[in-house]
Amino acid sequence: MPEEVRVWQIQEGEKLHELKRSPLDLESRVEAWLEADISILASDLLVIGRQIETDFGGCIDLLCIDADGDLVIVELKRDKTPREVTAQVLDYASWIEGLSGERIVALADKYLGARGPLDQAFTRRFETELPDALNSDHRMVIVASEIDPGSERIIRYLSEKHGVNINAATFHYFRSAEGAELLARIFLLEPSEVDYQSKTRGGSKRRANLTYEDLQRMAQENGVGALYSKLFEGLNALLGRHTTRNSIVFTGDFGGSKRAIVSFVPAESSPTTGLRFQTYLQRFCQLFSLSEQEAVALLPEKYEPWQPWVSGGPEWSGLAGFFTSEEEVERFLAGVVKASHTQKAV
Repeated sequence: MPEEVRVWQIQEGEKLHELKRSPLDLESRVEAWLEADISILASDLLVIGRQIETDFGGCIDLLCIDADGDLVIVELKRDKTPREVTAQVLDYASWIEGLSGERIVALADKYLGARGPLDQAFTRRFETELPDALNSDHRMVIVASEIDPGSERIIRYLSEKHGVNINAATFHYFRSAEGAELLARIFLLEPSEVDYQSKTRGGSKRRANLTYEDLQRMAQENGVGALYSKLFEGLNALLGRHTTRNSIVFTGDFGGSKRAIVSFVPAESSPTTGLRFQTYLQRFCQLFSLSEQEAVALLPEKYEPWQPWVSGGPEWSGLAGFFTSEEEVERFLAGVVKASHTQKAV
């Protein structure tokens, strides 16, 4: 059973007055509270949909995305029976599992409206780029004012025995004699334990980001190790960096926000084609104070327009192609270093 929640008000003379839970049609208000500030449930979420109709019937109360690009279903229990609420949230999970990245973006952009598109809202929320791969995994959270024994048994069974990433959160409402309202939240299961069970017992598809060693080894195996190493060493002193599940990303500082400038993808490279690169051209120009013509002149000849998300504007598009020789790498690095030094001198 979830821990009992008791709340005391500290009064004059160091006296404690216990506040009793107050009756309230809580779930009619909680959904609005969660939509306005999802952090009261979890700090790593962005709401991307409300009352989303699935292809199987029924509507998801709130659909969220986390910093890894995974989807999170938030379902209010309301007056459903234990069998109904768990069956419903599992049915919703079976639907979102098959959603493509493009459909997720379309759903989110429609919901976000002027606060979107998704890639920009994601960057504002998490201060990082929207991952290339969305919906690699998902989780479910049932929200209620209380969890009955039947629901608790089912949720524990699914999580602890089968590694299903499902949990429940209860919200407890209190009102003081002066009319002040207080809200407390408690999870049925420790969220970190649910995640652990999902990874060790369940069928989690989440792949960890590659290490720098993984990427170097992959570049070597795909015949572009020398090009990759030279670019890594040259850019490492100038830009920030992080890895994804298939690339290394070099980032620049834009007013305290780290944004991707150029990435290299060893998995999509070969001795014949060269080392795959992707660059956000507008950001590249802005960071190094270059004109578009000057920036393009630094890139290899083999490139094409690139836009990872169709909803993005000019900042979210650029060029992609292949470095095929050390001469191209040296020209690119020399131009970037020169631009960087010129900018610092100014």
